[in-house]
Amino acid sequence: MVKPQKPPSGRTNLASCIVATVFLIFLVIIVLIVYFTVFKPQDPKISVNTVQLPSFSVGNNTVSFTFSQYVTVRNPNRAVFSHYDSSIQLLYSGSQVGFMFIPAGKIEAGRTQYMAATFAVRSFPLAPPNEASAATMPITTTTMGPIGVPGGFGGTNNGNRIGPTMEIESRMEMGGRIRVLHFFTHHVKAKSGCRVTIAVTDGSVLGFHC
Repeated sequence: MVKPQKPPSGRTNLASCIVATVFLIFLVIIVLIVYFTVFKPQDPKISVNTVQLPSFSVGNNTVSFTFSQYVTVRNPNRAVFSHYDSSIQLLYSGSQVGFMFIPAGKIEAGRTQYMAATFAVRSFPLAPPNEASAATMPITTTTMGPIGVPGGFGGTNNGNRIGPTMEIESRMEMGGRIRVLHFFTHHVKAKSGCRVTIAVTDGSVLGFHC
């Protein structure tokens, strides 16, 4: 005769549950360690290379111009950066004078992408000149353009700027997401801000500081 097998005891079931729970906890810990060390999401980095004003017009105490900005965007993550909420904003004396949406796109993992934005800025009134803007004073440039001139356009006269100047502020924001391990989605954002000094007489970009 075959003896009937005894059903597993409660202690055996409890031991199995404990082993399975410990294994799952260990697996979750390993995944979190890998996620926060190897695949930890980082914000992309924006570097402004050149600022130019291809056209510039001043008259009747108003000014209008075409603004061009060339940047590099580096994605330091191990996943594709999909950007879809991006823009460039121009400010003068605290007020917005120009705005442009940046088309959505993707930057591959660990890659750097070059981007250019050009748009027209409608005529707006110049602020009353002050002694600081009209005087000759030193200016610091931090970026060398492709032709070896500070800012890539215009220049300085022995480190000094001559005549009345105006200053605009460029703000660039890129928002998007990365998907780590095809499962975790993380929202990231990159920002850059630059102050651009312009000669009012001819629209030369004397320098910019970011």
